[in-house]
Order: sequence, then structure tokens, then C-alpha cells
Amino acid sequence: MNWLLPLLLGYGLGSIPFGMLLTRLAGAGDLRAIGSGNIGATNVLRTGRKGLAAATLLLDMAKGFAAVFFAGIWFPEWQAAVALAVVIGHCFPVWLKFRGGKGVATLAGVCFGLAWPVGAIYAAVWLGLLALLRISSVSGLSAAASAPISAALLGYTSFVPWLGAIFVLVLVLHRENVTRLIAGTEPRVGRSS
Repeated sequence: MNWLLPLLLGYGLGSIPFGMLLTRLAGAGDLRAIGSGNIGATNVLRTGRKGLAAATLLLDMAKGFAAVFFAGIWFPEWQAAVALAVVIGHCFPVWLKFRGGKGVATLAGVCFGLAWPVGAIYAAVWLGLLALLRISSVSGLSAAASAPISAALLGYTSFVPWLGAIFVLVLVLHRENVTRLIAGTEPRVGRSS
């Protein structure tokens, strides 16, 4: 049972719904009733509050980073499993009836916490494609796919299965985006969904 505490801590930290908390505190209403209804930074941006979206992005990254960073100190044998737990917490928070975000920002923090070179590649792919294409789902999915690949290429092989599992989760949560991409109807950042 020594695995239970680190996984619960990871899940609990991941399940803090920063996007929803920030929009409520700022008087922007219930984030779940806006745009896609999820609690991530892209949907916060749809409120028109860029500062709130940036804060959500940073806090969602920070919880991913903190979970794996402290797991590496306190529970090193469970660090990679905590990486998965914190993303699951973000995507399926118990407080919101398991309806959360899609995990892209939290996974960015996870990558930096596990191995900064993997995080740097993740950020380069994510931000580079976002600047080039301005399609949040394409940049996020590409960055998520880069995580297990870069971990394998850079020698962080113990993280590969866990990052691969997180990528599959992120892909499943973006299935509606993928359908819209195929149909050519996926909105660009800055336009309404």
C-alpha cells in the first residue's frame, strides 16, 4: 500500500480546478457553461480575460511540476506514476463530477518536473505550433506526442510508458477536436468555438 499515498497526493493536487476558481473569483461566471465547458486555459481565454487564461496556464503547469518534483524527493519509486495521477486529477476532478480539463498544460509541468530537456522540447513544440498555426488542439496534441518520443530519444526510458499513457489520455480527451480538425471546422485561438 505504499503506492497509495503518493498517487492520492498526485491526484489531489491535479484536481485543483484553477481555471474555474479564477474565473469565479474574477466574476466571469461558471467556466463550465462557457465554450467547451472544460476548466483549462484555452477555455478561460474564451471569457475574454487573457490575464486569467495566463494565470490558469501557469497554475496548471505548476501543479504538474510540483507533483512530480516532490514525488521525486519523497516517493522516487512512484514519481512516474504520480505524473499520470496528477494529469488524471486535472482531467477528472472528483470535486467537479469528474469533468475537468484536457491535460495539456498539466502535462507540460509534468515534463519539466520529470526531466527538463523533455519539458523544453514539449514547450518548443507546443508554443512553436501554436504561434505558427494558432490551433490549440494541434499544438497541444503534438506536444503531448513529443513527450514519450523525446524521453525515449534522450534516455529517460523509465518515463516513456507513463508519458505514452498520458498522451493516449490527452488524445482521447481531444477526440471532438480531432473530428473538427478532420472536418476543417476546428477554431483558431482568438476566435469563438
